[in-house]
Amino acid sequence: MESETLPTSLSEPVIALAPPPAPERFRFTGDGGEYFRIWIVNIALTILTLGIYSAWAKVRRLQYFYRHTEVAGSSFDYHGKPLAILYGRIVALAMLLIYQACNHISMVTAFIGLIVLCAVLPWLLRNSFRFRMRYSSYRGLRFSFRASNADAYATFLPFGLFALIFLGLGAWAFNGEIARDPDAMDKSKAIAFAAGAGFISLIYALLIPLLYQRLKQFQHGKAWFGQTPFSFSATPRPFYAIYGRAALAMVGIVVLIFALMIGGSMLGKAMGQSVGVFVLIVPVYLLAFAALAAYVAARLGNLVWNSTMLGEHRLESTLAVKPLMWIQISNLLLVLVTVGFYLPWAMVRLARYRAENLSLVPAAPLEDFLASSEGDVGAVGEETMDMFDFDIGL
Repeated sequence: MESETLPTSLSEPVIALAPPPAPERFRFTGDGGEYFRIWIVNIALTILTLGIYSAWAKVRRLQYFYRHTEVAGSSFDYHGKPLAILYGRIVALAMLLIYQACNHISMVTAFIGLIVLCAVLPWLLRNSFRFRMRYSSYRGLRFSFRASNADAYATFLPFGLFALIFLGLGAWAFNGEIARDPDAMDKSKAIAFAAGAGFISLIYALLIPLLYQRLKQFQHGKAWFGQTPFSFSATPRPFYAIYGRAALAMVGIVVLIFALMIGGSMLGKAMGQSVGVFVLIVPVYLLAFAALAAYVAARLGNLVWNSTMLGEHRLESTLAVKPLMWIQISNLLLVLVTVGFYLPWAMVRLARYRAENLSLVPAAPLEDFLASSEGDVGAVGEETMDMFDFDIGL
């Protein structure tokens, strides 16, 4: 009698699938009072050194916020070089002063100056992004930014293109001279200039969501952590949805303000006395635009981070409009009441809220991921010499 064998499905061992790792929420552990001491020293030394210390102040500020931002029990760090930041600021200031001088000579020289600025600025911005990422780290592993110059020019040249068209139109309308007296302009050219300027502004407004999407794709999609690349998946469509709702809300705010002004004026005439319409309009205006700014900041922040991945690991942002609006409005009021001295607490408060609403959702254990990401990243995307590493940001 032949022995019976178990079915293959029963004889094979059952392998239990391990549950995915839990999301790791970011934390910000800074304290307003602690940061105030750094902030006040930075302000005093920057004033005493006529702005030179601002580069060292920036390094101290970024180190504080990086080192107090944690995820998975470890904090980030910043290793920026103050002299490189100072060099970048001197370059940016020199370019700005030269461009302003060109503006005071003639429209033609202003146009030429803007062409030079547009030709150089994408390269400067790319190097600035590289500097920030290259000197940032997590658990001793550096970030990097590997965008090419072609990527930078494709991203930033459209921004300058509109300025060039606008300035070129002005140079034609004013016959290449600085406009001292608008009434001296030829009437036909004045009409053409107004129409052209309005058309350019409209087209630029319609392209803002696309340009912002391309900017974030450049920033997030070209970044690396060790040997692992970031990726960015958001298309222009959701950006247009956010900006479109904000534009409709802005139209509604303007209509509401005009209605309040007209209603207040009619009420004043009916009562035979002046009514303080602006007492009502100013708070409505500030609250409405604060709510709109919070909406745009929260929705864009969520869209950008929820569309960003690090290898197979994704980021998740849960910013909410109402809490963010309350933080921004109360921060602004307290900064005004304290003549600016509340600013360190305001910065810490906002950083804490943003960190608490950002999580890393790992696809695999983080320790395995960190081990696989280690390696030499200096040879990739670092083709320029150290003398070209600088930061032109504030």
